[in-house]
Amino acid sequence: MDVNGVGWIAAIIIGGLAGWLAEMFMKSNMGILMNIVLGIVGAIVLNAILQALNIGAFGVGWIAYLITGFIGACLLIWVGRMVRR
Repeated sequence: MDVNGVGWIAAIIIGGLAGWLAEMFMKSNMGILMNIVLGIVGAIVLNAILQALNIGAFGVGWIAYLITGFIGACLLIWVGRMVRR
């Protein structure tokens, strides 16, 4: 995995934190497993979007992965709400 200099275990922990923060910010109601998935997938999706737009990542390390995961998870929650409507 080693995305942004973060290993598997750290990605799960930081992804869970990022997903939880996004859940609180977007005022959604999800479980801990979904928070972890949102944080990790959100970070992957946002990194892919940034690479496609030829914009560099937010940096390397835990803080950059947390920021990327948070923004990506918020994006995923927003897209999910738009699809449901």
